[in-house]
Amino acid sequence: MKVLGISGSMRKGGNTTDLVNVILERCRVAGIETDFISLSGKKIHPCLGCEKCKEKKCCVIENDDWEKIINKVLDCDVLVIGSPTYYYDVCGHLKNFIDRTYSLYHDRRLAGRKGVAVSVQAHKGANRTIQTLEGFLSTHEFSSLGSVKGTGYHEGEVLADKDAVEKARKIGDKIVRLVNPRYK
Repeated sequence: MKVLGISGSMRKGGNTTDLVNVILERCRVAGIETDFISLSGKKIHPCLGCEKCKEKKCCVIENDDWEKIINKVLDCDVLVIGSPTYYYDVCGHLKNFIDRTYSLYHDRRLAGRKGVAVSVQAHKGANRTIQTLEGFLSTHEFSSLGSVKGTGYHEGEVLADKDAVEKARKIGDKIVRLVNPRYK
């Protein structure tokens, strides 16, 4: 089993990365293969709405990082996808990534995986961010393993949100139990 974590934050090593990595660390400690991708510094063009993906069976936009990242998503069993909350929703860069997955929707190429939604807010708005992420996962027929939202603005602050860290650990343990039902 492969677990892939994606942080949509433009802050490399920020709070969203931290909270996604709490989940991944529980998996790593249990011997599960994990990978992590930060969208920070990645070039992801927006969907053009051209509908060419329906006939080509893939996104026709080239010269960015989307294809390399989506290939890792296609190779994972569990996707832990996180976003900071910008104006009560996912950040724009992650939204570009999500919109481009429309090219995989026609053939249900992401269906059958498990998914976890992660959101970090400065003060409020994470509920809507979680709804957007869960909508993405549901549309692509992922089975939900839960969600976690944390609060933090400055680097590392989310790790002081004890409830969020504990929930993230529990979700990580849930993933581990999928692989090894005897894990406590």
